[in-house]
Amino acid sequence: MNDPQPPLHGGCLCGGVRYEATPEHRDGYYCHCRMCQLAFGNTRAAYLNLRKDQVRWLTQPPTYYASSKIAQRGFCSRCGTPLSFEFLVGERMDLSVGSLDEPGLLKPTEHFAAESRIASWFHDDGLPQSRLDDNAAIQQRWRAAYGQAVQPGLQAVRRAREAGTMPGSSDTKDPA
Repeated sequence: MNDPQPPLHGGCLCGGVRYEATPEHRDGYYCHCRMCQLAFGNTRAAYLNLRKDQVRWLTQPPTYYASSKIAQRGFCSRCGTPLSFEFLVGERMDLSVGSLDEPGLLKPTEHFAAESRIASWFHDDGLPQSRLDDNAAIQQRWRAAYGQAVQPGLQAVRRAREAGTMPGSSDTKDPA
C-alpha cells in the first residue's frame, strides 16, 4: 500500500488566497480549450484534477466567475491569478498548476481539448491527446444547459450572454 503523499500548497501572486491540497497523485494535464486559453491569457492551461474535499482554502477563498452555465473559475480578486476550475455539479475540480508553490512536483500526463490547440505554439511531447467532443460526460453537461444542438465552448457562452440567459449577462458582455 502506498503511503499518503505530503500536502501540496499554493496560492496567488499577492498571497491573498492560499490553499492546501491533498491529492493521492501528482499528475497534471494541459487543457487547450479556447475558454481556458482566454481565462489564463495563454495558449493552454495546466491543471491538477482532484476531489473538491481534497482542497482546503487557508485564507479567503477565491472569487468565482461563472464562465458558463455549467462551470465556474476561481481567481484572486486582487491580483487576478487564475486558481481553479470546477463544474457546478460534481465532486471534482481543477487547481492551476502554476499556482502551486512547487509546480515541478507534478508531471503532465495528457493534452485535453487538443482540437483547439494553437499549432504554432504546440510541441508534440508524446503525451496522449484527447478531444473535448469525445468526452460524453462533458458533452451531456453542455447539452443539458444549452440544448441538444450545442457546440460546446466559447461561442455557445457568448450567444447565451447576448441573449441574457447566462448568470451575470445583464451586467457584462465579458467573454467566458
